Amino acid sequence: SLLDEPGTCSKVTGCGTDVIALTKQVLKGSRSAELLGQAARNMVLQEDAILHSEDVSRRFLLNVEQSSNLQDQLRHLLK
Repeated sequence: SLLDEPGTCSKVTGCGTDVIALTKQVLKGSRSAELLGQAARNMVLQEDAILHSEDVSRRFLLNVEQSSNLQDQLRHLLK
């Protein structure tokens, strides 16, 4: 039989070892892809937060400027 030929057992064992190693690599790659996807989602969330902060800051500065203009007008009226 095929199993009685010299070296067949070690070849089968070697193939089994290769399959196990390949499976581990595929799982590791899958985990890496999952982490990469998570990192990309986090970056998008951070970018959204930054854009929102910029918008809030812009509105705040506009309010400060309008307040300053109103104070100037009030001072002018009270002279």
